[in-house]
Amino acid sequence: MKILVVEDEPKTLYAIQQGLTENFYEVDIAFDGLIAKQLALRKSYNCIITDVIMPGINGQMLIQELRKAGIQTPVLMLSALGESEDKIAGFDSGADQYLVKPFQFAELLARVRALTKRSTETIINTNTLQFADLVVNLDTKVVKRDNQIIDLTVLEYRLLEFFLRNQGKVLSKNLIAENVWDVNFDKGTNYIEVYINYLRKKIDKNFNKKLIHTVFGMGYVLRE
Repeated sequence: MKILVVEDEPKTLYAIQQGLTENFYEVDIAFDGLIAKQLALRKSYNCIITDVIMPGINGQMLIQELRKAGIQTPVLMLSALGESEDKIAGFDSGADQYLVKPFQFAELLARVRALTKRSTETIINTNTLQFADLVVNLDTKVVKRDNQIIDLTVLEYRLLEFFLRNQGKVLSKNLIAENVWDVNFDKGTNYIEVYINYLRKKIDKNFNKKLIHTVFGMGYVLRE
């Protein structure tokens, strides 16, 4: 498990790093939000732990920019600010959990374990995307569900990859068209509905748990 810890207070940062390392996590550290952003865009992590107030960009801005870039890695936000509005701001920015300083390391470790076990966002390595039991190898283009290989056309594969990079987000038809097809795509056609149906037949039809869902009037979403 790879963890990124972002904290501008050296004593706190090194204490967290040591504790996680002793529990067999691989840990990268950053003293400010800009360095953390570069690391998170370049490498894959199972969890990000970030302070709120720090140089460069603060923790909230860091999470917002990573989410805009399509990175859905679970985030544990640390802060001395413990009021309800502070926590709400943290969650609104995209944090998954919020831990108020000072805290016991055992509590932080428990939260990290919970986040890294989430089946809805598991990154095996930098070249693999996974959601539940659905796995895509970005190098070989091999798609598997429950270890069964699924053959996809080029467009079906591009559509699935877009869903995997936006897990849990409701994707409108226009957004799908702009990202999966080219800019000259005729949005007046029913191509998107047709290809969603094609993909569902291959990804969902023979499995009990359905992953691609319609949100009526809004679009589609990949979720359990």
